[in-house]
Amino acid sequence: MTYTDFIAELDKAALTIRAFAGLVGMRPNSISNYASHGEGPTHLGLIAALLAELKKHEIPNEAALARAVPLAKRSRGRAKPGRFGGDPQEQLDLGR
Repeated sequence: MTYTDFIAELDKAALTIRAFAGLVGMRPNSISNYASHGEGPTHLGLIAALLAELKKHEIPNEAALARAVPLAKRSRGRAKPGRFGGDPQEQLDLGR
């Protein structure tokens, strides 16, 4: 799905990027970054299309969305103390 089509589906579902990101457990910037690629992941497009269809038929989705609360994601790229960028290099002795 192209990013333009994705945004159109969000509009049909009456959702902002921020609201959609909250529903799927992502950061809004992560979703907006797909604009530079021109298309987004299929699973996000599918979710947006389904939410738009539910809205079109006036089917409430809050109960289903409440049951499917996404788990908080751990930040990627965090290094352990004393490690550089999570690189699996040998521990360096820096005269401690």
